[in-house]
Amino acid sequence: MTTVDRAAVPADASRPDGASRPLRLPVAVVLAVAAGLALLVAFPPYGWWPLAPVGVALLAAATHRRRLRAGAGLGFLTGLALFAPLLSWTNLHTGYLPWVLLSLLQAGYLALLGVATAWVSPLADRYPAVWPAVTGVLWVGQEALRDRTPFGGFPWGRLAFGQDTSPLLRLASVGGAPLVTFAVAAAGGLLVAGVWWTLRARRAATDTRWWTPAAGCAAVLVLLFGGGLLVPVSTAGTGETVTVAIVQGNVPRLGLDFNAQRQAVLNNHVDATIALAGEVAAGTRARPDLVVWPENSSDIDPLRNQSANIRISEAADAIGVPILVGAVLTGPGQGQVRNAGLLWRPGSGPDLEQLYIKRHPVPFAEYVPLRRIARMVSDQVDRVRADFVAGTEPGVVRTPAAVLGDVICFEVAYDGLVRDTVVGGAQLLVVQTNNATFDVAEARQQLAMVRLRAVEHGRPALMASTVGVSGFVAPDGRVSDATGFNTQAVVVRELRLTEGRTLATRVGVLPEVVLAGLSVATLVGAALVRRRWGGRSG
Repeated sequence: MTTVDRAAVPADASRPDGASRPLRLPVAVVLAVAAGLALLVAFPPYGWWPLAPVGVALLAAATHRRRLRAGAGLGFLTGLALFAPLLSWTNLHTGYLPWVLLSLLQAGYLALLGVATAWVSPLADRYPAVWPAVTGVLWVGQEALRDRTPFGGFPWGRLAFGQDTSPLLRLASVGGAPLVTFAVAAAGGLLVAGVWWTLRARRAATDTRWWTPAAGCAAVLVLLFGGGLLVPVSTAGTGETVTVAIVQGNVPRLGLDFNAQRQAVLNNHVDATIALAGEVAAGTRARPDLVVWPENSSDIDPLRNQSANIRISEAADAIGVPILVGAVLTGPGQGQVRNAGLLWRPGSGPDLEQLYIKRHPVPFAEYVPLRRIARMVSDQVDRVRADFVAGTEPGVVRTPAAVLGDVICFEVAYDGLVRDTVVGGAQLLVVQTNNATFDVAEARQQLAMVRLRAVEHGRPALMASTVGVSGFVAPDGRVSDATGFNTQAVVVRELRLTEGRTLATRVGVLPEVVLAGLSVATLVGAALVRRRWGGRSG
C-alpha cells in the first residue's frame, strides 16, 4: 500500500470542500513561537506595534485546519513565547515560581484561542472574506475571558495595550480597548487571508493577475490604519486649567524589602515636597494646585501613626495645597489592611470624605485566595502577612482644584474601574503606582495603558510612581515630562481639564459584549459549516 504525505498534498487538491491543508507540524511549531515573539515586541519597552498583526497572522496560519489538540498546543507555545518574557519582571524579587505559574496560566488562554481558531478554520476556506472579522472577534472573546478569570482576571498583554503609538490607538475613544484589540486582530486576519487568497489565485491564474488579492489586502490594511488617524480625539482639555505636581520620592533600594524601608520612603516624599515648596517660594517653579504622591508613599498608616501624620502634614503645610497620598491603612478587621488614595489638606490633615480604597487588590500579591491550598504549592504565599481588603466605591476624589479619577497600580488595566471614575465626574485620571518591586519594562507597559485610558475617555491623565516611570498624558495619548527609573524626581505641569464624555465612555462595556458575543456565534456557526460541508481539522 502506498502512503501519501497529506501535508505534501497541494492545498485545494483532493478535498471535497476545496479546503486547504494544514502546514507541516514542524513549520507550524516555528510559526507559533514566532507569533508569540512578534506579539511580545509590539509591547513596551520594544514598542514595535506593527508586529502585533503579524503575530496574530502567524498564529492563525499555524493553527489553520489543525486538530483541536494540536491547535491547543500551538496556541500554548505562542502564549509561552509571549507571556514568559513579557511578565519576566514578576520574578525579579519574588523568585521564579510566581512568574512561571502566571506565565503558564496566561498561556493557557492562548491555548484556548488556538483551539477556537482550529475549530473555525473551515470558515476561512468556505467564506474567506469573513476571516479578518472572525479573527478579530475570537481575540476579543479570549481577552474578555482572560480579563475576568480567575480571581478577577489579569488583563496584562491585551493587544490594545501594545498600540500606544499606533494610529489604531484613536479607536479607543470609540469602543475602548476591545475595539482596538479587534482592529489589531482583524488586521492580522487580513494578512493571513491575503496570503491564502494570493496562493490560490497563483495556482489558478491564467495570466499575471494572481497578485491582485495581495494588492487588495494591502490596500485595505492601509485604509484600516490610515482610518485610525481620522478618528477625532481631543489634543487638550476643554475646561479650566490646573497645575499638578507629581512627586516621585524613590526608595533606598529596589525589591520586596522596600516595605521594610517604610519610614525612609515616606521621608523621601515629604522632603521632595518641601524642596518643591522652597523652589515655588523662590520663583523657580510654578505653584501647583495639587500634589500627587504615588502608591505606597506612606506604608505607615498615617491615621494611626502620629509620626507619619506629622510628617505628611509638614509637607502639605509647606506646599500649601492638598496632597493625594498613597497610603496603606490598617483594618478594618484584624490581619487586614487597605490600599488607599487619601487626600491630605494643608492645615487640617486627612480628609476622610475624599478617600479611595483600591477596589481590585492583586491576588497572591496583596491578598491570598484559598490560602491553605496555595500554601501546599508554595509557602512563599506567607510573605503576604495581611490581606488587603477591597473597596466598594469608584475612585472619585474631589479636590479644590479638580475632580480626580483615582485608580491604583494594576487597576488601570481594568476597563470598568477606570470608566466608573469618569462616569462619576472625574476631570483628570490619576494612576498611583509602586514599581519598586519590578523594573522599567513593567513601568513602561503600565504607562502604555494610561495612554490608552486618556484617549478612551478624552481625559488628561498622569501616572505617579515611587521609582518611575511617572509622567503626564494628554487626551490624545501624548506623554510629557516622563521621569527616569529608580531616581527621585518632581515634575510640575499645567493641564486643561475635561468634563465631556467620549463615545467609548457612553457605551461602556457594550462593544466588548457585542464582539465577545459574536465570537460565541462564530464558534456555533463553524460547527454548522463543519457539519454541512464535512469540514474538519486536518
